[in-house]
Amino acid sequence: MLDIKFIRENPDLVKENIKKKFQEEKLLLVDQVLALDEENRAAMTEANELRSARNSLSKQVGMLMGQAKKDPSKAAEAEAVKAQVKANADRLAQLEAREDELAAQIRKIMLVIPNIIDPSVPIGPDDSANVEVERFGEATAPGFEVPYHTEIMESFNGVDMDSAGRVSGSGFYYLLGDIARLHSAVLTYARDFMIDKGFTYCIPPYMIHGNVVEGVMSQTDMEAMMYKIEGEDLYLIGTSEHSMIGKFIDQIIPEENLPQTLTSYSPCFRKEKGSHGIEERGVYRIHQFDKQEMIVVCKPEDSKEWYEKMWRYSVELFRSLDIPVRQLECCSGDLADLKVKSCDIEAWSPRQQKYFEVCSCSNLGDAQARRLKMRVKGEKGNYLPHTLNNTVVAPPRMLIAFLENNLQADGSVKIPKVLQPYMGGKEILVPKK
Repeated sequence: MLDIKFIRENPDLVKENIKKKFQEEKLLLVDQVLALDEENRAAMTEANELRSARNSLSKQVGMLMGQAKKDPSKAAEAEAVKAQVKANADRLAQLEAREDELAAQIRKIMLVIPNIIDPSVPIGPDDSANVEVERFGEATAPGFEVPYHTEIMESFNGVDMDSAGRVSGSGFYYLLGDIARLHSAVLTYARDFMIDKGFTYCIPPYMIHGNVVEGVMSQTDMEAMMYKIEGEDLYLIGTSEHSMIGKFIDQIIPEENLPQTLTSYSPCFRKEKGSHGIEERGVYRIHQFDKQEMIVVCKPEDSKEWYEKMWRYSVELFRSLDIPVRQLECCSGDLADLKVKSCDIEAWSPRQQKYFEVCSCSNLGDAQARRLKMRVKGEKGNYLPHTLNNTVVAPPRMLIAFLENNLQADGSVKIPKVLQPYMGGKEILVPKK
């Protein structure tokens, strides 16, 4: 969310940014919010003047009432001033109610005006305009046919989609045996990988209040993603970033405590509305999954450096698991409204002969901090920190890349050295059938 003062002083820049994000329908919102802001400031000015006049008028009434005891002619004057005091009080009540109404209307609009994107962001209407920046590892095709990922899992008796469908419906799964163990091993390895990078491990709440949801995510994403607990002001998290950033709501952080670097494990729950295509069946796009996340809260001048570090951590982790990846810079039209800059890390799929998303790294500037009323106490006063987030790993989708890239011609799956301690020392998984 932008600062209303920034919009007031830079309306043309805000409109140009909206155009760059291909959201022309929001251009009118800038003029609307400025008109509401002008009315609100006028109401506040008048209300302050009435508050200032209140004390002097009250004193005047008291003086005139005292004089009226000696001089009855002063009584009428005292009553007139008393009437003015009441009229002012009534008008002040109206103004205060109007201020509340205007503040709510302004906030509602401000929540949907997009953040100012970084100048380095490529301009384009949707993800088709995202730009490949760099590849890591050699993307090759093996000399044998790679089965669909659920077929690989089934060869280990490692997945049961049918039972999950009967129990919970589509978009759910049972993982079993070696595949379930592999799922947990990847998460545990990712946890230790981030701890070794200096991040503090955290297990956060899996439900958050509505004001936290409003503070951490774009409004257009909320209905499409979040599950709400019926009868409660609670939502199931779609990613642990939500509750991790929410941890700092209404907090003043001492500057010496920055940066805050946290890595968290959580289950995640998403509605995933809409049709996503045949390649996203199986466990590719699901309603429930597990995830290791990283978040950073830092000084504004440090956020670009942290952004670079964070996406490179993802590359390093995936390469340690023998998975080729690439970095894809997200274009303006593919950025959520809160984001200043974002990139995807995509893993190579030998079966599909293409890359698919496994991590998303984002710099949100001070947008989340402003919404959540986070502050940093610095030597020269309080200021808004910047917030960043990135996926470490999110199985079971990540398992698709792992299984395809480590599959052998005989159907076995090679376990990279870094993961072997988390798999009981196993170097290879042998299929059951």
